Amino acid sequence: MRDPGLTQAVRAAGGVGALARKIGISQPSVSNWLRIPAERVLAVEAATGVSRTMLRPDLYVEAPPPSAAEDVDAARAQEYALLSLLLARAPDAVLLERLAQLQGDESPLGVAHAALAEAAGRARLEEVEREYFDLFIGVGRSELLPYGSYYLTGFLHERPLARLRAFLAKLEIERSPDNPEPEDHAATLCEIMSGLLSGRLSAPAGADRELFDAHMAPWIGRFFADLERAERADVYRHVGALGRLFVEIETEAFALPA
Repeated sequence: MRDPGLTQAVRAAGGVGALARKIGISQPSVSNWLRIPAERVLAVEAATGVSRTMLRPDLYVEAPPPSAAEDVDAARAQEYALLSLLLARAPDAVLLERLAQLQGDESPLGVAHAALAEAAGRARLEEVEREYFDLFIGVGRSELLPYGSYYLTGFLHERPLARLRAFLAKLEIERSPDNPEPEDHAATLCEIMSGLLSGRLSAPAGADRELFDAHMAPWIGRFFADLERAERADVYRHVGALGRLFVEIETEAFALPA
């Protein structure tokens, strides 16, 4: 007797002969099946549209749908990744085009996305490149210094950076050799938060809260507020607004009981 998965595949294909033709084998071979052989499951799935978890549930276990908390963490990871990308380097033409396609809803964060999209849509690439240079690189000194040590002590490479490095060492997170910036750069911290939330970086539960509370919350909101009102900011004024608002949301969320 055919098992339920094979029966469903035959029915979806329109018969044994049709299934055999769709996967490129002889009809007698399919007629002799009691269940779909493991090496044929993916071909049958592609030919019939019946999922592998239905065809051979003993081999393929259906993953549970993501929980609401997992959905929220995925959205947070994307937000941190966007901020990291924009703070790490000037946008190229591809990124500028992607920014112009950002969608926003009526929530404050959605409005911030829409405003950034509008600014990116009207911006010229060379103007945004110059804007980034003036804000974060500069001749002699940039308008802003996006480092935790600077915001907390007025100097670079101070104790806040040492404490952050000790925390990251405990998590076995190392700075990429391609990244010349110290770990307390706003872009690097946002990248780490994105990695923790997405699961790309392995860490104990609650590591994102500890990183945020100890090494970001004391200063990064002020940095985004400074970026929002920076003299040379145009497109990046909206990056500052988005970052400031997102940090406020994160701060309120982490203040809730775990």
